[in-house]
Amino acid sequence: MDVTRGAAGELVIRIDGTFDRQAASRLNGWLGEVPRDAPVVLDFSRVRELQDLGLAAVAGALAGLGGVQVLGLGWHQQRLLRYFGVDMSKLGAGLRGDEEVLG
Repeated sequence: MDVTRGAAGELVIRIDGTFDRQAASRLNGWLGEVPRDAPVVLDFSRVRELQDLGLAAVAGALAGLGGVQVLGLGWHQQRLLRYFGVDMSKLGAGLRGDEEVLG
């Protein structure tokens, strides 16, 4: 994971490799320190393997933040977050590039 500041001052967290329960625990630690309405971008576009259990482990933290944008999730992962009570319209979720092409 790489944590930087974006052009508009938002906190950008780029996740790569495997997103499992261990990575989710680390992400939860960072998200727990972010003020509720601070702008945050979570970029999953470089993740090779995204485990449902890891995504489920961060769902509560995502639901608790107001200014989060989530990028790089497929339909399955977006649907899974909705099942856990995360409002995807509020998060501004983006599709992976290959799924945007497929519609």
